[in-house]
Amino acid sequence: RQAWNISFTQFKLNGFYVLGEWRPFLFIPYLLMFILAIVANSVLLYVIIANRALHSPMFVLTGLISVVDLSGPVLFLPQMLFSFLFDWNEISLLGCLIQMFCIHYSETFQSTILLSMALDRYFAICRPLEYHKQMQVSNFLKYMIVPLIRNAVLVISMIVLAAKRSYCSTNVIDHCFCEHMALVNLACGDISMNNLVGLLTAYLVPAVDLVFITVSYIIIFTSVLKSGKAHYKALNTCITHIIVIICTITFALMAFMSYRIRNGFSPSSRVFLSTMYILFPSCCNPIIYGLRTKEIRHHIIKLFKQLKIIPL
Repeated sequence: RQAWNISFTQFKLNGFYVLGEWRPFLFIPYLLMFILAIVANSVLLYVIIANRALHSPMFVLTGLISVVDLSGPVLFLPQMLFSFLFDWNEISLLGCLIQMFCIHYSETFQSTILLSMALDRYFAICRPLEYHKQMQVSNFLKYMIVPLIRNAVLVISMIVLAAKRSYCSTNVIDHCFCEHMALVNLACGDISMNNLVGLLTAYLVPAVDLVFITVSYIIIFTSVLKSGKAHYKALNTCITHIIVIICTITFALMAFMSYRIRNGFSPSSRVFLSTMYILFPSCCNPIIYGLRTKEIRHHIIKLFKQLKIIPL
């Protein structure tokens, strides 16, 4: 018990340590993913901001997804890349908790945006006469405020409980950024409450949002089948959203559960899953939206022609 009074305040992020001398070679694929995420999301965000025709609620939500996809990699990848090359892997407990909050809240925010997109498509297809009224900023914020408060309460509770722990076993975090369970597993004493709040965050945010998203799309598809071909064009946007949702939430839940289910996951596999649930959507979302959404694709091609990236 006396040892618990000595709590580490400085930590070392040591993800992929088992690769030994091969670890620096991870710099190349992660750098390429970082560049792709930054460039692709910046282009998508610029196109949405610069073109007034894309200022409808659906495209504004797509822009918010790009903001999240930009912030995620920026929060942890630069330090991770320097760690691969120069072993710059130290972080304070306060810095770790701040990074943890920013990463986890941005990911829960993304889940809320995906839920809002499903709501947007529901009004556009199932209640088109109410669409403009319901999707006004004042009305739409009412739908988002409860999920955003839920996200904040759960993530802040998770961070506060982690801050109260004593970390006396080791100061080496087997991760490339401050993921909740990677830090809490270093704590002395019972961490069941931390584990419970972490599970509640995983299930009351992405899992619950996924249920509501699924129900809304079932209603949408049923409505489209009944109405014939009238809404098939709008349905194409729904398919784009579904692809993004499956990619994002699948990686997130796999990363959360890899620490809690007895399985054959190696430490490096857990780290890889955790980095991918941020990086994979950041790289793929702007490409999916850019290719599958006709209006966005048109303006991106127009921009590339102006910049002479593609021939006129």
